[in-house]
Amino acid sequence: MLQTTFEFVLPKGYLDERGVLHQHGTMRLATALDEITPLRDPRVRNNEAYLVIVLLAQVITRLGTLSAVTPAVIEGLFAADIAYLQNLYRQLNDAEIPLVQAVCPNCGHEFEVEMPLPGEF
Repeated sequence: MLQTTFEFVLPKGYLDERGVLHQHGTMRLATALDEITPLRDPRVRNNEAYLVIVLLAQVITRLGTLSAVTPAVIEGLFAADIAYLQNLYRQLNDAEIPLVQAVCPNCGHEFEVEMPLPGEF
C-alpha cells in the first residue's frame, strides 16, 4: 500500500500566541492541484517566494495541537523550520528514489541501497 502521509519533527517549532511550542506534524504527498493552486494566489503573483508558504500550508495536515495549518502559521515558522519542511517536501515528492552507496560488513562488497522515505522503515 502506498504511504501518503509522513510524520515529522521540526528542528525549532512553531510558537503560537499562547506560548505553546508545536513541533510534531504530518505532511501528505502533494497532488498536481497542490502545485497549481498557489499559482492563482495573488500573494504568489505579487511575490514568487510566497509560493512555498501557500504550498506548505496545503500539504501539512497537522502541526502539534493547532486546529488548522494556514499560510499565517507557516509565515510564523523559524527559517530553520521552513528549510527543513522544504527539504522534506522535495524528498517526499521527488520522482527519483535516492540511492546511497553501501558496503557489506562481512564480505566488503559495494552496492547501492534505496534510502527509505521518512516514516518508511
